[in-house]
Amino acid sequence: MGGTLARAAAEGHKVVVVTATDGAVGEVADGFLEPGETLEARRAVELQRAAQILGIDRALQLGYRDSGMMDTSDNEHPGCFWQADVDDAAAKLAAILSEEGADVLTVYDSYGGYGHPDHIQVHRVGHAAARLAGIGRVYEASMNRDRIRELNSMGPDGDEGPRADDDRFDIDKIGFAESDITTAVDIAGWLATKRDAMAAHQSQVAEDSWFLQLPEDVFVQAFGTEWFRRVTPTFEADPIADRESWILD
Repeated sequence: MGGTLARAAAEGHKVVVVTATDGAVGEVADGFLEPGETLEARRAVELQRAAQILGIDRALQLGYRDSGMMDTSDNEHPGCFWQADVDDAAAKLAAILSEEGADVLTVYDSYGGYGHPDHIQVHRVGHAAARLAGIGRVYEASMNRDRIRELNSMGPDGDEGPRADDDRFDIDKIGFAESDITTAVDIAGWLATKRDAMAAHQSQVAEDSWFLQLPEDVFVQAFGTEWFRRVTPTFEADPIADRESWILD
């Protein structure tokens, strides 16, 4: 949702990003890190660099260890976010929300986008923190499952992420069906900024990654709209005919 963050900042809103973990369990090529440099230290620098590109006012971390991918031994580490007490983590986040006087909170959907344990935990902790802090407007950032299927049918150059034929992902769980999406944000005007922010995360998005190698028109198709489901207040209208176009209206 980098485009949404960039647009909010450009329109004068204060934007704060809270990252749950240190990203320490990621994988990088041999020689990527400087001698003595840790991956979590590099990712902290990348986070600040991407935040600066997007115009974010403040980017901070809750202080938990990366939990790794689902069903790996890293899920059992006592300091990882997956093992965190939801109430304790929610209290930490709620304190930040209250300090910032937040009006809107975005979290992940219940499946964490594609089943990542830390994303699922962000969903749980985020909703609990919103209740504690009394946040009246909460959105779940997600993917459009129907659009993924449509783009996958176009071939590799039209990929929007997890492919429908990739055995690592259950396409029926990823994101939301279009009929369940309440909010579609057109971020075409901030797409270059979003791409630059993605590129700032060099430990995750290499220069030759498919993210950065997509032709511009395909990148627009894949990433030019950011999808949300508004949870609070309840969206009573038709999610297709009356879909929102912005989260800060």
